[in-house]
Amino acid sequence: MTTSYMNGHVTEESDSEVKNVDLASPEEPRKHREMAVDCPGDLGTRLMPVRRSAQLERIRQQQEDMRRRREEEGKKQELDLNSSMRLKKLAQIPPKTGIDNPIFDTEEGIVLESPHYAVKILEVEDLFSSLKHIQHTLVDSQSQEDISLLLQLVQNKDFQNAFKIHNAVTVHMNKASPPFPIISNAQDLAQEVQAVLKPTHQKEGQELSALLNAPHIQALLLAHDKVAEQEMQLESIADGRVYESIGQYGGETVKIVRIEKARDIPLGATVRNEMDSVIISRIVKGGAAEKSGLLHEGDEVLEINGIEIRGKDVNEVFDLLSDMHGTLTFVLIPNQQIKPPAAKETVIHVKAHFDYDPSDDPYVPCRELGLSFQKGDILHVISQEDPNWWQAYREGDEDNQPLAGLVPGKSFQQQREAMKQTIEEDKEPEKSGKLWCAKKNKKKRKKVLYNANKNDDYDNEEILTYEEMSLYHQPANRKRPIILIGPQNCGQNELRQRLMNKEKDRFALAVPHTTRNRRDHEVAGRDYHFVSRQAFEADIAAGKFIEHGEFEKNLYGTSIDSVRQVINSGKICLLSLRAQSLKTLRNSDLKPYIIFIAPPSQERLRALLAKEGKNPKPEELREIIEKTREMEQNNGHYFDTAIVNSDLDKAYQELLRLINKLDTEPQWVPSTWLR
Repeated sequence: MTTSYMNGHVTEESDSEVKNVDLASPEEPRKHREMAVDCPGDLGTRLMPVRRSAQLERIRQQQEDMRRRREEEGKKQELDLNSSMRLKKLAQIPPKTGIDNPIFDTEEGIVLESPHYAVKILEVEDLFSSLKHIQHTLVDSQSQEDISLLLQLVQNKDFQNAFKIHNAVTVHMNKASPPFPIISNAQDLAQEVQAVLKPTHQKEGQELSALLNAPHIQALLLAHDKVAEQEMQLESIADGRVYESIGQYGGETVKIVRIEKARDIPLGATVRNEMDSVIISRIVKGGAAEKSGLLHEGDEVLEINGIEIRGKDVNEVFDLLSDMHGTLTFVLIPNQQIKPPAAKETVIHVKAHFDYDPSDDPYVPCRELGLSFQKGDILHVISQEDPNWWQAYREGDEDNQPLAGLVPGKSFQQQREAMKQTIEEDKEPEKSGKLWCAKKNKKKRKKVLYNANKNDDYDNEEILTYEEMSLYHQPANRKRPIILIGPQNCGQNELRQRLMNKEKDRFALAVPHTTRNRRDHEVAGRDYHFVSRQAFEADIAAGKFIEHGEFEKNLYGTSIDSVRQVINSGKICLLSLRAQSLKTLRNSDLKPYIIFIAPPSQERLRALLAKEGKNPKPEELREIIEKTREMEQNNGHYFDTAIVNSDLDKAYQELLRLINKLDTEPQWVPSTWLR
């Protein structure tokens, strides 16, 4: 399948059966299989096919009713009163006398009847005569003066023109408003109901069947269908061209959709070619199509603003729509496979654990709609209707980008990365003597990778895609522990010590555990928790340590409980850990804030170490830089932020700013922490 967007040209593909097109914002045409498009331009001078206007029909019906009413009134005047005993009796009643108010004279003017009330339309002459009548009735000087001013106003040409406009608006506002028919096959539906009710023995079913079979009900349904067929027909404003076009559609049920689209709001719908047909394939969130709710996936586009679309190439459709804006009128064949109304999707927030550039992705349906992001970015996913391609906004871009962008779905990205890893393994040279064993192992690995979405542990460790996040504001009495991590000689220990020296009342260190004997100057519970080797190993087996190790035949480690004690005291716990310890820490309930301390360039790092009296060798500097890349690649998905330590004073100020921000602003944390 080849796909393309309407605001660009499509490269020729060997598979030309299906092409996709999008209606998004106009960009420079790029040579790939799907391109973004919009519909700017002036539609004011173009004729647009429309459904038979209900308003026009009501005006015509009103005119016809008025004509019939006048004819009937003329006939009534010719009736002989003696021809009806009732009229004869009425004629013998003496007329009642009273003051005649011409405003309520029913013999002149037009009376519009609505379901709620009748409105009298008067001419200027009627208003003038009423004022004259009032002038003779009111004799005080003030009233005479007021009436004179009103008479002058009524005789003014501008007032008379405004009065005519008022009458026209009144006619429009008070006309009858019959509902637009939903279907035109009520008789067929009644027959289906009767067929369903035929075998029933229930009293209510038999009664309904008899009612639907009654002659007057059948006549009513027949009249309904005839009126509905006329009401649902198409017509052209100017010359009826659409009636001819409808004949070319083979009697298909069609609908007409009008969408108002401003220049700065993309339409946001993609279409594809299937043989000669143009089919809507995707509705993009944030566009005029999505907001209107009138276009649906699977609808076939027959015409746009009176121009036939069926049979047109993708590039022709682009050229046609490139200058269109304003009212876009679509003639559509609705999708026959009616989808149930989609439940309102919940926006989920995810942290990306990989870099993505749609310009380098051959699988993205539309490169112009593809949303680029970097590892660590927060994405607001607003639609997962297509499991392979989610629609999302990058945090901070919601107000600047009207249309949502396309990002790979989680399962799709996992499968793609699994394929990539398998292909890379297949390319590795196989050692002699192990050919069959290697092939067997690779086949087994393929099976595991392609079903990665069935194993959450495997997904998290092997194929990193997205992590669902939520906003969390730390309580004032439970501060998040601050974790500083980085290669050796990058300054994390110096930064931690500076925080401890300058703000002892605010920060504290977790008391470590050890199996060695206590020294004379050491205090248990302040310097170390002194435990036996057996107890230490039991705590290791129970997963109570964040990290641990052995030095000179003694065990040392930092426990989760030690960090929790600092948190419960109301202070901020500072830790410097190895990268291997981050997974255990993140899986705890401590909600750590992890800051990666990265080195600057190799030359700058040499200068910083020289200030400390160190003279590292070039290979040592390269090792630090390489270790940084390795830590970021293997553990970067655990980092909340990073600081490049090119100057220790500046790095300290930045570190303090980030820690202070935890008190004032909510932060994104894994949603699993809050469940």
